[in-house]
Amino acid sequence: MPTGTITRPASTEYAPFYASYVERVPDGDVVDMLEHQLADTLDLVRGLSDADAAFRYAPDKWTIKQVLGHLGDTERIMCYRALRIARADATPLASFDENAFVSASRFDERTVDSLTGELRAVRAATVPFFRALNAEEFARTGTASGKTVSVRALAYIIAGHERHHRAILRERYGLPRRAR
Repeated sequence: MPTGTITRPASTEYAPFYASYVERVPDGDVVDMLEHQLADTLDLVRGLSDADAAFRYAPDKWTIKQVLGHLGDTERIMCYRALRIARADATPLASFDENAFVSASRFDERTVDSLTGELRAVRAATVPFFRALNAEEFARTGTASGKTVSVRALAYIIAGHERHHRAILRERYGLPRRAR
């Protein structure tokens, strides 16, 4: 178990690109937040039909199903990075192109239930991983996408990334919608 609450990462522990995600995370235990916040995101899509989840707010934007798939893909990648760095692996980790991932996915062929079930499973693996780390492991840094990142920053990035997309689902996709 980690010793005490994991403190917010310093801005030197992640690339500037991730600052908006880290800033979205309120004070408190980030692992507790990871354990509980997914329910709020899933509440937004509960009762949404598969046809309604094919909605995109602009022609060049992702569908709701693609957003859900992207959340799972990104969390897997960030947790994998955290695993490698927590285990003191100094190998630089590659970047990924989220648009290419979504383009190569078949998220729109899947049901909302399938996508949310997978997202639950990913989070069910993420939380115990972070719960098992100690303060030294959370503080470890490595290189991902050519930038320094700490394990604790990755936990904050996962939490903030989800909060970012939850806000987009509300503001741009108009969720929650009335179930049909």
